[in-house]
Amino acid sequence: MGEEARLAASDRSLPSVSVVIPARNDAAALERCLRALGRQQVPPLEVIVVDNASTDHTAQVARDHGAEVVHEPRVGIPQAAAAGYDAARGEIIARLDADSLPPPTWVQSVQGLLAAEEYDAVTGLGRFYEWPRAGGIVAAVYLGAYYLLCTAALGHRPLWGSNMALRTAAWRQVRHRVHRDDAEVHDDLDLAFALGPHRGIGLHRSLRVGVSGRSVIGWGQMRRRFARAFRTLSRNWAHLPPWERWAARFRAAR
Repeated sequence: MGEEARLAASDRSLPSVSVVIPARNDAAALERCLRALGRQQVPPLEVIVVDNASTDHTAQVARDHGAEVVHEPRVGIPQAAAAGYDAARGEIIARLDADSLPPPTWVQSVQGLLAAEEYDAVTGLGRFYEWPRAGGIVAAVYLGAYYLLCTAALGHRPLWGSNMALRTAAWRQVRHRVHRDDAEVHDDLDLAFALGPHRGIGLHRSLRVGVSGRSVIGWGQMRRRFARAFRTLSRNWAHLPPWERWAARFRAAR
């Protein structure tokens, strides 16, 4: 972001937003994502691209678009995401993946949703942009199952890393709880576990992005996703099993 964008964002009464994008060898997709961020009606305070040991032009693409580059040599999304969150200076940390395509109102929506005290984090929905006709339906089925099953496992709503945001203060309170050194956990689900049943996580239909469907294509990809899901659950349930999480949720609700 240029200096004028930084000053404009900091002058607003709404909380400032740092956008964090973990990326590894994803220069082409990152280029599209950063172009979309450059068209935001309300510019973020900063865009942080975490270069996760890329061997392509990922870091150069980020610099060309005015993003700050954080280098994380340990390969893994949990490591990269945590490094980006640690570097964020805004009051809100907004997270996209390199293949996310946010609409021009995305940063503004994040600000509005987290300006009130109701939530510590918010997440949203998406559409697979490679499939113009069926992308919305396939994404609705995929994300519907994800949110339903993960809510049962967590005792509260999960986060979806392609489209989410949380208060920086909340991250600083829980960052020691995430499994940032384990590349085989789902970092977004792991972060939702760390936030716990006492913090509010909102799911909002108004918060939408386009995403690539590459992560759900092929048996190998799905097998990896399920393996990481079970690892994330087992590591976190060892500390607080689901029935205790639901009990804590009900107590918090009362």
